[in-house]
Amino acid sequence: MKMKLQLSALAALVGVSAVAVAQDIQVVRIGHVAPVSGGQAHYGKDNENGVRMAIEDLNGQNIVIGGKRIRFEIVAEDDAADPKQGTAAAQKLCDSRVAGVVGHLNSGTTIPASRVYNDCGIPHVTGAATNPNLTRPAYKTTYRIIANDNALGAGLANHAADTLKLRRVAIIDDRTAYGQGVAEVFKRTALAKGMQVVDEQFTTDKATDFMSILTAIKAKNPDAVFFGGMDPQAGPMLRQMEQLGMGNVRYFGGDGICTAEIAKLAAGAKTLNNVVCAEGGASLAKMPGGEAWKKRYDAKYPGQFQVYSPYTYDAAFVLVDAMKRANSVDPKVYTDHLPKTNFRGVTSVISFETNGELKNPAFTLYTYKDGKKVPL
Repeated sequence: MKMKLQLSALAALVGVSAVAVAQDIQVVRIGHVAPVSGGQAHYGKDNENGVRMAIEDLNGQNIVIGGKRIRFEIVAEDDAADPKQGTAAAQKLCDSRVAGVVGHLNSGTTIPASRVYNDCGIPHVTGAATNPNLTRPAYKTTYRIIANDNALGAGLANHAADTLKLRRVAIIDDRTAYGQGVAEVFKRTALAKGMQVVDEQFTTDKATDFMSILTAIKAKNPDAVFFGGMDPQAGPMLRQMEQLGMGNVRYFGGDGICTAEIAKLAAGAKTLNNVVCAEGGASLAKMPGGEAWKKRYDAKYPGQFQVYSPYTYDAAFVLVDAMKRANSVDPKVYTDHLPKTNFRGVTSVISFETNGELKNPAFTLYTYKDGKKVPL
């Protein structure tokens, strides 16, 4: 009987211990927003994959913050690359009290969403939105871990003028915050370099027929076309340039067209070989952990890699690094530790300027050979 009582007491103690352990696990939710529907869904899914992979790796580290073991979870939202849906998604994440947010993808959604996050006191880190206006308000909650359009647009214009010796360029943009922003920087730098802007045309981020604007541009006899926009428009545009006999015209664009998907969207058009695009950050081969990370990514998400997932992966780690240093998952506490970030990520060593911009951002120019993106 005594033995039974002892066993009973031991079982009770084990049960209490198990409950205590369970209570010591704290769930911390990290939000992610990007378009996972519509024409830009391939970007959004790639970005989300990066965050999911980061959370899986973080959970494998058995992180303890504030005396509690942390289990991270993703709260994923779709903004369909629409500014109104972007702010609605941001408010939803604020209302659900996530600890931090990775996103958004597009400058046009990230800029208005940044104010929402600032107002509710939740930090967000974007690894994709590149319009310089994002950090102009200098919100304490806004951070970017990729080069902005000042670097990308200027780098492309310098390459066009100095390396390729081009003199006549036409400019098209899709009227989004991203497209207009990168096109404006390219134009400003090109003019300063002595290039002539022979025509300026506009489209939308939903268009697929560019015959009329390309016909007008062709009549101006440009050496190159610069497009400020994304690959769902760039791919068809390249096909239509080939149809119009513009096979000798160079084609420039920022990170929005610098994807694997553009080769599919161009559908075999030889004009793909004329593309020069810029991407924030080093090439995967030159990132501190790029190639090893990419192998793991491809094993988990075969055929889904586009551009930004290494950055969204790092963005999740940057948020958690600040939590660890603050010994708190409370945004009111750990946000103050983000400006002191010095984190060695997959993409680079990440630290921030006072306005939330990445210090010492790199960028890489790419072209396409045999349908594959290769660094210049």
